[in-house]
Amino acid sequence: MRYKGKTVLVTGAASGIGAATARRFSREGANVVLSDTDSDKLAQVVRDLPAAHTRTITGDIAKPADCEAMVTTAVENFGGLDILVANAGFAVMGPMEEVSDENFAGVIENNLTGTYRTIKAAWEPLKKSKGTIIATSSVSGMRGDFGAFAYATSKAGISNLVRSLALDFQRHGIRVNAVAPGFTETGLTADMMNNTKFLERMHSRIPMGRDGQPEEIAGVVAFLASEDASFVNGVILPVDGGLTASNGQPPLA
Repeated sequence: MRYKGKTVLVTGAASGIGAATARRFSREGANVVLSDTDSDKLAQVVRDLPAAHTRTITGDIAKPADCEAMVTTAVENFGGLDILVANAGFAVMGPMEEVSDENFAGVIENNLTGTYRTIKAAWEPLKKSKGTIIATSSVSGMRGDFGAFAYATSKAGISNLVRSLALDFQRHGIRVNAVAPGFTETGLTADMMNNTKFLERMHSRIPMGRDGQPEEIAGVVAFLASEDASFVNGVILPVDGGLTASNGQPPLA
């Protein structure tokens, strides 16, 4: 119950890593505000969470007013905000010649600018609580990725946003970090999970030989928010089964 009395806002909380993160903080005693664009899935996630310590709000991080409303929900219901998990995001796949300008701009607007807007909306209550921010980046923001240039670009932006804000926010006592998940079983990777040949190749690149689970990412988010990580700041922490430990060279025959 290390988060008893603390309030957490999780964006993109209707599924995958966001849902697992909301459940993790709830199990550890936190008041949790879950936000997503999908109200039906949000309702499913919160069915087993304690009603007195849980609130949901349907909102889009691409809309500044929605970001403000998410933070207001936390402050008005629980008296403040201690932890922001800026997790919401989506991907548009394909090579540059197949991705429209509008789709590229949409990924940047949602993933990068939306993360910035969420953090900006939460800044004042986090300053009061000397809280912490954990964003969701990706290993795709650390290295290039086939057919995912728009997504990779947005996630690289999130990583450097986190590093820069960690420098700026230190004077207010706010820590800012990010997790960088590797290949994880979520709605984003559902089509890939059905591709046996791709899965075999993907798992061969991961030293642990498997994909990650949302709960494994959530556990690292909970660590970064905790006092155990009190001297961790400006870090982009890969949670990838060892994928980024490799330089891409194949094993010797």
